[in-house]
Amino acid sequence: MMAASASATSVLSARELTRHYAVSRGLFKPHAMVQALNGVSFELQAGKTLAVVGESGCGKSTLARALTLIEQPSSGSLQIAGQEVTGANKAQRKQLRRDVQMVFQNPYASLNPRQKIGDQLAEPLLINTPLSSLERRERVQAMMQQVGLRPEHYQRYPHMFSGGQRQRVALARAMMLNPKVLVADEPTSALDVSIQAQVLNLFMDLQEQFNTAYVFISHNLSVVRHVADEVLVMYLGRPVEMGAKDLIYRRPMHPYTQALLSATPTLHPDPSKPKIKIVGELPNPLAPPSGCAFHQRCPFATERCSVELPQLRLLDARQVACHHAERING
Repeated sequence: MMAASASATSVLSARELTRHYAVSRGLFKPHAMVQALNGVSFELQAGKTLAVVGESGCGKSTLARALTLIEQPSSGSLQIAGQEVTGANKAQRKQLRRDVQMVFQNPYASLNPRQKIGDQLAEPLLINTPLSSLERRERVQAMMQQVGLRPEHYQRYPHMFSGGQRQRVALARAMMLNPKVLVADEPTSALDVSIQAQVLNLFMDLQEQFNTAYVFISHNLSVVRHVADEVLVMYLGRPVEMGAKDLIYRRPMHPYTQALLSATPTLHPDPSKPKIKIVGELPNPLAPPSGCAFHQRCPFATERCSVELPQLRLLDARQVACHHAERING
């Protein structure tokens, strides 16, 4: 189970990770501060998948950029394979970037339209390894075969592929250096449903083969149920519930998690479980509400929720940030 402190087997550990942005409000006005990520802690072991879920604007993509070293966290600790990212020098950060790779939502936007696929797949090897040209080509062709691409695809350009094939290319490029952690930001949301299943199965096959840890970011809870070992539910930059997937899907304890799961389409809905409707939109991140950020939309909120911020606490073998979780689930 996830915890705030790292263990000997964890390959990715975050502790109170935050990312704040200063936003201009106009001439002669002081900058506003957006707390896009606020106090996220977890640890992830090799070969396991942590799914991060929540509405748009909850901080999922900001977390992905922090984990992949695209952006520097404002505060907190981030360790990759036991190496602290904060304060790492240039050479250390270069090595850490090899250990963490990313697959983006739109594979076409992440590929160079003027470069052949074979050259793009070989580029990580060219930059990070002493392999010869022939050895790089052999490695690329072997990886292409593993992700279901044919040898003739080596000389083709991105526009000559379907969406599913491009995502296979993007996944092959991310796995080329055998990273310890792969961050996937909505990797199947732009694909047809029939192709989604193929790509998800490919993710799982590669994880089993390379023992890679995945951080899988998605708004599709049906997809998350298929791939995740642990689930982290976020709301307005903060974690509200996290724990083992089976526990959270069987008995969600935070009202927000309950609402998300009740809105998930299913072929065989359970009439004994009524739909939970969330009223309104996410609060303005420039002026977040006091207390629990969810209290303005929560059907169980009390006056305490509007003034006191709930902290994550252990309850029923998972962590929940809700003052009234026992009463709601009693």
